[in-house]
Amino acid sequence: MEDTSNTLESLLEQAAQYGLTSYELVKLKALDKTTDSAASFLSHTVVVAILGSIILFLNLGAALWLGEMFGKIYLGFLSVAAFYVIVAFVAHVILQKWIKNKFYNYIIKGYKLETTVEDLTE
Repeated sequence: MEDTSNTLESLLEQAAQYGLTSYELVKLKALDKTTDSAASFLSHTVVVAILGSIILFLNLGAALWLGEMFGKIYLGFLSVAAFYVIVAFVAHVILQKWIKNKFYNYIIKGYKLETTVEDLTE
């Protein structure tokens, strides 16, 4: 009877240890995903900020240059703005679905679950 009691006690202890280990594994996997996502977001944010600054100064230069060519500075800025209105309209009409699909696929690939049957049975 005592052997059965010890076996049952050992089994319960192992089950509790397995539960704690599984919980720690889930926490570590969540931390890994969060860290990876944050690092990716930060690096993309820096690149976008740098590219945004470059585009801003190129647009200011183009607007000033066009304004000088037209004789009025504000005409240069209006022409650059009109260019972006046309680009936005074309992008909205023609590229909306394509851009949407690319964005969805990028997000899905970034957060793809990497759980396999082996992970669940360990």
